[in-house]
Amino acid sequence: MKVSRRKFLMKGSMSFAGTMLLPKSFFGMSNIFHFSDNHIIGIQLYSVRDDMKNDPLGTLKQLSAIGYKNVEHADYIDRKFYGYTPVELKKILDDLGLKMPSGHTVMNDADWDKAANDFTDKWKQTIEDAATVGQQYVISPWLDESLRKDYNDLIRFLDVFNKCGELCKKSGLKFGYHNHDFEFKYSLNGKQIYDIILDKTDPNLVLQQIDIGNMYGAGGRALDIIKKHPGRFVSMHVKDEIKSHGKGEMNDNYESTILGKGILPVKEIIDLARKSGGTTEFIIEQESYQGKTPIECAKEDLKALQNWGY
Repeated sequence: MKVSRRKFLMKGSMSFAGTMLLPKSFFGMSNIFHFSDNHIIGIQLYSVRDDMKNDPLGTLKQLSAIGYKNVEHADYIDRKFYGYTPVELKKILDDLGLKMPSGHTVMNDADWDKAANDFTDKWKQTIEDAATVGQQYVISPWLDESLRKDYNDLIRFLDVFNKCGELCKKSGLKFGYHNHDFEFKYSLNGKQIYDIILDKTDPNLVLQQIDIGNMYGAGGRALDIIKKHPGRFVSMHVKDEIKSHGKGEMNDNYESTILGKGILPVKEIIDLARKSGGTTEFIIEQESYQGKTPIECAKEDLKALQNWGY
């Protein structure tokens, strides 16, 4: 049974946690946001969510054998990643030759204590655990519906985004935001929500992870957005889309498919992102499989990027 990503995030966000901070020297600040070849390829583990639920170690082994070197998590609950403590998962990744430079953990309004004017201990633990497991980017992939209805509430929360960027920076990390579709469907004060997010977050504190597939059914076009906001997209979820026979992943009649098999100009988008979008991290994500297994799709997706020279 397919669980939509939005339901997965809304359920999981109630359990996500965070803590104490590690010193900047833990990572070496001079090169923390750069890689030797100036870009990395990875896979969002939500692409193989059922496999990770049933056999996380075996699934990671398969991904490593396919040729993946980087993974991005979408499961952090009660200070554990897929049931493993940060130290345990770090050892597993190291043993398999894998890294986890980024991960998805929803930051809710409740993670900011207004009375104390500070983040909760749970959210601070999120940052600590991300650092321990080897992340460089802590990415929040959701914006509560209540924050999409009132301009002033949204602006206030985006200031919390900037504060979270400052918090992450103390641990040698960077905070980021990942879009879905609603950012392109709705406007406040005559301005599209996604434009408000970009305008009101400090690019030195809050990176943007652009998902080129989520936005499509809502009218978002990645090429246009990257051209409009050059240099703003450190990370990207690389997807292709086809018409869905059902509601689709965003309830918009589109679903993701193997790269190069759909209707998006994926290679053109990632080429532009690398040239002028500031993008150094390309994360494959496929949520629907058209009769193939998730692992089979993951293998074909990686092959497609390799054929494009990545």
